[in-house]
Amino acid sequence: MLPIEESALILKLLGDKTRLRMMKLLDEDACCVCEFVELFQMSQPAISQHLRKLKAVGIVKEVKRRQWVFYSLNETHQYYPLVKAILVRLESQQDKLVSLTESGKRIDCQIEK
Repeated sequence: MLPIEESALILKLLGDKTRLRMMKLLDEDACCVCEFVELFQMSQPAISQHLRKLKAVGIVKEVKRRQWVFYSLNETHQYYPLVKAILVRLESQQDKLVSLTESGKRIDCQIEK
């Protein structure tokens, strides 16, 4: 069983539509900050702040590849099943990733999830 207090914190983080959309994108593929900046048309500091909050509770992890930092879901986190149960019910964001690729703004760097 998951503690109510910690579960409420996770759900509160997912209650922000930008963070929720980020999590759905990360459920489909790893992304770097510059990709999120392009997708959300937000400043790099604003994107980094959202990612910092998600990373602080451990549901998002980062991997450095060359000069980029890629973010992905932390599938080993104790709250991953709760997060995944929410994400599977959301509409796909794959079209946004495809559009980013087609516009040449997707970072092509192989990373393992």
